[in-house]
Amino acid sequence: MISLRFVTLSILLLALVASGIGVAYSRHQHRVAFSELTAAERERDELNIEYDRLQLEIATLADAGRIEQRAKEQLRMRLPEPSDIVVITP
Repeated sequence: MISLRFVTLSILLLALVASGIGVAYSRHQHRVAFSELTAAERERDELNIEYDRLQLEIATLADAGRIEQRAKEQLRMRLPEPSDIVVITP
């Protein structure tokens, strides 16, 4: 018949093996999560750089002097002469 001591040692051995496997799995999951975090941080940094570049481009394109210059050159727009202005009163 199997002794109580053998059963106890077998249970403890199984618990030890399960604990070791659990620790190894936990460390693996931690490494995977850390790798994903690093990739996400890298992507965040790249997106922040792109956002800053786009903000600068918007500010450049929205400059009043630049808009006026392009309107004159490309669309041949001009300021109206005082004689071309009609004031409508109610």
